[in-house]
Amino acid sequence: MTANRPLRWDIFCQVIDNFGDVGVCWRAAAELAARGEQVRLWLDDASALAWMAPAPHPAGLNVHAWPGQPALLPADGAGDVVIEAFGCTLPEPFLALIAQRHARQALGGAQSPVWINLEYLSAEAYVERCHRLPSRLMSGPAAGLTRWFFYPGFTPRTGGLLREAAFDQRQSAFDREAWRTARGIDSSTRLVSLFCYEPPALPQLLAQLQSGDPSHLLVTPGRATEAVRAALPPSAPLPITWLAPCAQPAFDEMLWASDLNLVRGEDSLVRALWAGEAFVWQIYPQHDNAHHAKLEAFLDWLEAPPSLRLFHHHWNGMPTHGSLPVLTAQMLADWRDCARSARARGWVVADLISQLQQFVAEKS
Repeated sequence: MTANRPLRWDIFCQVIDNFGDVGVCWRAAAELAARGEQVRLWLDDASALAWMAPAPHPAGLNVHAWPGQPALLPADGAGDVVIEAFGCTLPEPFLALIAQRHARQALGGAQSPVWINLEYLSAEAYVERCHRLPSRLMSGPAAGLTRWFFYPGFTPRTGGLLREAAFDQRQSAFDREAWRTARGIDSSTRLVSLFCYEPPALPQLLAQLQSGDPSHLLVTPGRATEAVRAALPPSAPLPITWLAPCAQPAFDEMLWASDLNLVRGEDSLVRALWAGEAFVWQIYPQHDNAHHAKLEAFLDWLEAPPSLRLFHHHWNGMPTHGSLPVLTAQMLADWRDCARSARARGWVVADLISQLQQFVAEKS
């Protein structure tokens, strides 16, 4: 495998119950294509791309149906790099393609693919320990082959975070005031974006926004809209914009324009961090409360002030003392300072795509 030609990347993603996974995979695939690579994105449910990433897709990026049947396999075999994202299970017909290419390598053919298991983002300590570790397959069509764990993260000893090479330029060119003016929101209004599941503290937050400083709420479609409609009377004195599904760049701009971003999942957390505005994360809940430790690790890395930590605990339904902190201008300024300090620490870590490309070069 040579480093002076575009590589062929096969990225696999299965949609579980939300679209965060496909959101991460799409951003990764699009950025690889922007850097000159050839990417095949294999999805079991591509419906979200209709609004998340409308066609035409970037040159070099193609979306394919899940290759669970031989008729859906690529005629030219497995690519140079295979990424199975977030623990998805590769279909056996494609595993056989990987094994075939590995076998041909012994006969002088193309090198066996670099096989990467891209994991979920976490600030927990195990990420640094497990990042880049090999895992040898013991059974199935690809028995005997090795795949590599690759962990996104916030520190230099992890795989870093997704950040496009052109991100800084795009954000610097963004006109925050023009964005707000176009939507009838003046600069003195506290603008809050809401992308959530069903946070237990939502009714308390909505009560605050109705009674405190003038506020305007941007509500994303789906579960956030349903949760707000269930918690708020139609006649409530709170200006609300009910948003339609939008492409990822438009979502980024909403975060840049807001004074407080309430986000959920992994992809939106990273985008809120890069936005550099005050934010609160609703972590994906797990039945055994394993997400509590994950959230605490993130808050430790964030160096969250007490009020921000307490707000996160309430927002995520964790046991707490007292009530939801009351939002004030000074509090939001403190949270914004915290976010910008963390953004600066994360910015100096090599981004995820650069690290993936470097890793593949090392293993080739």
